Amino acid sequence: MNEKRTTARTHRTDVPYNPKSKAATLKYWEDATAHKGVAELRAKRGRPAKAVEERKEQIALRVDKDVLEWYRAQGTGWQTRMNAVLKAFRDATV
Repeated sequence: MNEKRTTARTHRTDVPYNPKSKAATLKYWEDATAHKGVAELRAKRGRPAKAVEERKEQIALRVDKDVLEWYRAQGTGWQTRMNAVLKAFRDATV
């Protein structure tokens, strides 16, 4: 009862070639079809890319706490509204 059971560990693999042999690996994969289109697949993920002039730039901006709380209290889209106010001020002063 106090004896530990041990079993011989066997190395099982699904690879039909010796992965430690570079020659065997290259021989196995020489007839494989190269995967094409990875860049195109990645380009389709996420939001569509905007034109350079439409892109936003991330900055660090310090504003008073009460101003920030007021904008956040307005709900979703507060950053877009803050940007619109800044644009309107820019356009009014030009």
